[in-house]
Amino acid sequence: MCGLGSTPVTTRLLGPADVRALAASLGVRPTKQLGQNFVHDANTVRRIARLAEVGSGDTVLEVGPGLGSLTLALLETGASVVAVEIDPVLAAALPGTLQDRVDDGSPAFRVVGADALRVTGADLPERPVSLVANLPYNVAVPVLLTLLERLPSLQRGLVMVQAEVAERLAARAGEPAYGVPSAKAAWYADVRRAGAVPRQVFWPVPQVESGLVQFTVREAPVTSASREQVFACIDAAFAQRRKTLRAALAGWAGSPVEAERALRAAGVDPQARGETLDVTQFAAVAAARG
Repeated sequence: MCGLGSTPVTTRLLGPADVRALAASLGVRPTKQLGQNFVHDANTVRRIARLAEVGSGDTVLEVGPGLGSLTLALLETGASVVAVEIDPVLAAALPGTLQDRVDDGSPAFRVVGADALRVTGADLPERPVSLVANLPYNVAVPVLLTLLERLPSLQRGLVMVQAEVAERLAARAGEPAYGVPSAKAAWYADVRRAGAVPRQVFWPVPQVESGLVQFTVREAPVTSASREQVFACIDAAFAQRRKTLRAALAGWAGSPVEAERALRAAGVDPQARGETLDVTQFAAVAAARG
């Protein structure tokens, strides 16, 4: 990579014919195992880059860049991109594709051949401030939560996920979609929906609808409990979400009596259900258990 992104550059984005031709030249057949659905619409990738609010001087982390459609749109803003790609064929081909399609010199880009679920800050050549990615739908939630945990330099991001997952990540306490992903994501960030993405902009066309999720990192709730303790409480509460918290947290707390004690100490009704508690309340319950 030649330096940091500094000013917007001119790129030639990938269209449907380009995506298919690139895949054919590499012998790549999109696989469900890796969650590969390649975006081929210029308006969509530019929209994602715009909504992500990235630009000159920003270092962006992209997970699963694939053939480079979104990568080119990010480079177009003047940002530098660090891409994590698990497919060795795609990882090897991506620098050449970008070099060919960026008209203003060498692209501000590096690729790391790795599994995003195993990446740490030490594996990256720069500290990213933003995550912008078309996340593989089969691992979208664990990838997002893992990166938020391991990369404290992240300040914000915009990810494309399955529409149902987007709804769950952005749900607030008391809403039907609220659950484990919602509560855990809220530990790290303010998460909100940022629009829908039609199936027709992908190749191959997925069987599910897609949605955009935007997040802004904030301080974790103030609590004497660790993140692991809070997350264990969340997991227990939603493992039996139809039960009252007194019953659902019995195994976690040691008994129904101990669960009730912790709940009352945290100011939570033992007859409430997990779907009514926000992450701050879960943190209070975890701290009260001791």
